[in-house]
Amino acid sequence: MVQSLNLPQYSFRIKTERQRKYIFDNIRKRYVVLTPEEWVRQNLVTWLVKEKGYPLSLIAVEMPLRVNRMERRADIILFSKQGTPAVIVECKAPSIKISQKVFDQAARYNIDLKVEYLIVSNGMDHYCARLDHKGGSWQFLSEVPGFDVINCGNGG
Repeated sequence: MVQSLNLPQYSFRIKTERQRKYIFDNIRKRYVVLTPEEWVRQNLVTWLVKEKGYPLSLIAVEMPLRVNRMERRADIILFSKQGTPAVIVECKAPSIKISQKVFDQAARYNIDLKVEYLIVSNGMDHYCARLDHKGGSWQFLSEVPGFDVINCGNGG
């Protein structure tokens, strides 16, 4: 059984093959193994589309990145209307506590991407920070910005 999260409930296409559960990923257009982290990722993507107005076509899942000459994968990247990366979302399983280490991981992914927003979530706790690259500072936001906000040119 999948865990209830601190997000609205959505319906998903889930199947079982050889005692393993799979969930259909609308971004990758295929079934993927249903791990606790994948459950959080699929719920967050659906929430971002349905509640925050992000178009499916401007969302990447498990996007390959190079960080310090190492291959990594960003859980979710949200793009602006111009096609530039705007938000990095780092997902963890509900059992993983959101810590500084999780933020550091998202920040490392941002070294090259230079997005304005970082979101980290374990499905229960969600945090969003807005980055000021010129000033070298950041601030936590009370809510995740909608697609209209990240595209208004001033970040909100």
